[in-house]
Amino acid sequence: MASCGGGSAIIVVFVSSILVLLVLPCFSHPLCSDSRAPFSSKTPLLFCPYNGSLCCTSAQDLSLQKQFAAMNISHTECASLVKSVLCARCDKFSADLYTVQSTSRQVPLLCNTTTGSNSFCSQVWNTCQNVSIINSPFVATSLLSQPGTPVNSSSKLTDTWKSKNDFCSAFGGISPDDSVCLDGGPVILADKKPPSPPSGMCLEKIDNGSFLNMAAHPDGSNRAFYANQQGKIFLATIPKQGSGEEMKLDESTPFLDLTDEVYFSTEFGMMGMAFHPNFAQNARFFASFNCDKSKWNGCSGRCACNSDVDCDPSKIGTDNGAQPCQYQTVIAEYTANDTNSQPSTEARPIEVRRILTMGLPFTGHHGGQILIGPTDGHLYFMIGDGGGVGDPYNFAQNKKSLLGKIMRLDINTNPSPAEIDRLGLWGNYSIPKDNPYTLDKDLQPEIWAIGMRNPWRCSFDSARPSYFMCADIGQDHYEEVNLVTKDGNYGWRAYEGPNPYNPPKAPGGNTSRDSISPIFPVMGYSHSDVNKNEGSASITGGYFYRSTTDPCLEGRYLYADLYAGAAWAGIETPENSGNFTSTKIPFKCAEDSPIPCTYVPGNTLPALGYIFSFGEDNSKDHFVLASSGVYRVVPPSRCNYSCTKEKATTTSPPTPSHATCNYFGLTLSLISCFVLSYILMI
Repeated sequence: MASCGGGSAIIVVFVSSILVLLVLPCFSHPLCSDSRAPFSSKTPLLFCPYNGSLCCTSAQDLSLQKQFAAMNISHTECASLVKSVLCARCDKFSADLYTVQSTSRQVPLLCNTTTGSNSFCSQVWNTCQNVSIINSPFVATSLLSQPGTPVNSSSKLTDTWKSKNDFCSAFGGISPDDSVCLDGGPVILADKKPPSPPSGMCLEKIDNGSFLNMAAHPDGSNRAFYANQQGKIFLATIPKQGSGEEMKLDESTPFLDLTDEVYFSTEFGMMGMAFHPNFAQNARFFASFNCDKSKWNGCSGRCACNSDVDCDPSKIGTDNGAQPCQYQTVIAEYTANDTNSQPSTEARPIEVRRILTMGLPFTGHHGGQILIGPTDGHLYFMIGDGGGVGDPYNFAQNKKSLLGKIMRLDINTNPSPAEIDRLGLWGNYSIPKDNPYTLDKDLQPEIWAIGMRNPWRCSFDSARPSYFMCADIGQDHYEEVNLVTKDGNYGWRAYEGPNPYNPPKAPGGNTSRDSISPIFPVMGYSHSDVNKNEGSASITGGYFYRSTTDPCLEGRYLYADLYAGAAWAGIETPENSGNFTSTKIPFKCAEDSPIPCTYVPGNTLPALGYIFSFGEDNSKDHFVLASSGVYRVVPPSRCNYSCTKEKATTTSPPTPSHATCNYFGLTLSLISCFVLSYILMI
């Protein structure tokens, strides 16, 4: 499991008799301090010695140069060190360097080894302690807030800090091999070879139903919700691993039945569901589905092809006999409250709130998955480019269009009518204040990331929530997995995966490849990898495997192909780098599967049918949702796959990564015990 910016490093700092607890952030993969992904600057930086993937534009580089010049540092060696501190803003790991407990720092985390004699923090102190620095970034925040402090005051480190220990307690950090801290130059992670891929993935079949979505019950129990494409959601009980039991699901009593509202066909239906984190208390949940406005009067919204995006629906023509925007995508809120205001086993099929309605120009590529962000509580909505070969109207790159985007909506704050009108919102939601439109005035306020063709199954890593993975279905040649970040542009249709793409028709115009900074996929596969004739291929995204059931899969991202019956496992090496390698892995069913699996004649793979989705329950076990049923990942030994880690975990309990103690019945890390003990004593 990857560490969080140096593991669970905790630094207890005593400054002016105040205890300060600093916990390194859990960004892990390269991120800029504004939560955007690093990029390649089209103009080389002239002041800061960074190149390749970085977090500074040439304008920001110039601003840092001016800030440095104004400091008027006469000591050459000290000036060089301070420059490296300022330029850390350009490091591709600046989010880790400048953020502690979600609080922004003025000075990056300086590397400070346990001995401290040769650390970068020690170098800064030893070299600069008696050097005057105008507007020093090392001046204590408490001093800056005191009345009468000159704005352009010149100070030495010794004016604020009594010793090197005090200084490095405030600005330094413990520096194990895999930590992220400033050592005087770009952060470089230890290069490690990827571990050997697992020998295979073992499955058991626990249900015959065909479902498109799965969501663990927010109450933490062994229950989960399953939704089929026709428009029904069911509440099921998942059996314990090794019990030999089937999943308990009563199809005669659905949790929610929206089949009267949902338009169901090959490309349409109930596309997503999400449950509020406080569902056990407020019973709120959300459904994403398609409807036909010719069959349901509640199916009415603006057409995504409109004058705002230079698109005329009358000129699109028909698609499979359908008129433009005859079909709509809907996100609606429902409640499961019963008379006791507690979630019941059946929900009311009446909308509490219509979150969003949008007319679809074509009959494909509309994604539809919804997720609740694990750290921000906002609703993420994944929608494709609207259909048509090669995104003919260039919706995915058009910042005024919501098609081909990942949206981020505040569903906990009701918007005022004035806000809806002012921002031109598509429904009843608010805009999170830190959405990237604040950084790019051309973006619609709902947009979190752009350049998607048809995102099909995204997930947040339960161990590292900043790892937001989205699989995106390709056009002709390549299926991709993207590591999605704020304001990221994932290339379509200027690129298909890492390759330039030229659409056969472009009535909506083109986006120059030189005008964008695309973020290329971290994993993926060519159609030729699953079909020699480059025929049908369609990626299905999954999850990072965080269960202890198969320890040889732990930490790997699982994904598959909808049609080919092929699965891959990706691993990040070195940890926290954002660099992934993936390997196709075999899989089969356990002979003692609760429901016997069928096999294709002459084929060693079980006949799963179409692989629609993956799922994850509250125990972090993984599930494959296929047209032939629901399958669960089980210990590899049940399929005679070798995994030495499995044998190790069965002979002795796992060793905790940190020493622990117990307070009031709570198991705490040793450092947390020290902090708690100190608080209790004062």
